[in-house]
Amino acid sequence: MKVIITGATGMVGEGVLFECLENENVEEVLIVNRKHYDLDHPKLKELLVPDFLQLENFSEQLKGYDTCFYCAGISSVGIKEEEFTRITYDTTLAFADQLLQLNPDMIFIFVSGNRTDSSEKGKVMWARVKGKTENALMKLYGKNQYNFRPAIMKGTKGQVNVKAIYKILGPIIAPFFPQKTLTLQQVGRAMIHAVSKSYPKQILEVDDIDQLAKQ
Repeated sequence: MKVIITGATGMVGEGVLFECLENENVEEVLIVNRKHYDLDHPKLKELLVPDFLQLENFSEQLKGYDTCFYCAGISSVGIKEEEFTRITYDTTLAFADQLLQLNPDMIFIFVSGNRTDSSEKGKVMWARVKGKTENALMKLYGKNQYNFRPAIMKGTKGQVNVKAIYKILGPIIAPFFPQKTLTLQQVGRAMIHAVSKSYPKQILEVDDIDQLAKQ
């Protein structure tokens, strides 16, 4: 399969990228970033896009792909709802819509988060916005769309885009919540299997991701 990955300069996207480059089922990976990611690999291509809301000039480079693993995103800490919505909802939907026009059979996987609010009515701002994003993506893509809701994640050896707080707290917290902990190898492998094998649910919680990774 040919894969597009966003967010390779972040922890989740980088971990998923590593798994894709190692997986024999992945023929080619295109990372779409705002800034350069320094890695050379025979499977790897890079496309620098300053604004994901303006993809019109990059149509040819985005054609011919089977799936997109959308791992880009920001923390909601210290950000107002309007700005978080613009980045999480507006930008994601614009990117997804453009890819679907260019690749009508594409499978789109969005990295959401544990406790995302599908009702879009809860008190937690980030959970509402991510729930709204999930719902809109499922409407746009139909059955060719999956939403991954990981909780605690452990990085892959060699990753450089892991924040210090995760390096410190991750190994401490994970042993106390093994049922909520996934490695990014598992997350990446589950994404690949969702494309190659499919899965009966479109919203995948931690247990679903673990199960799919083992298939």
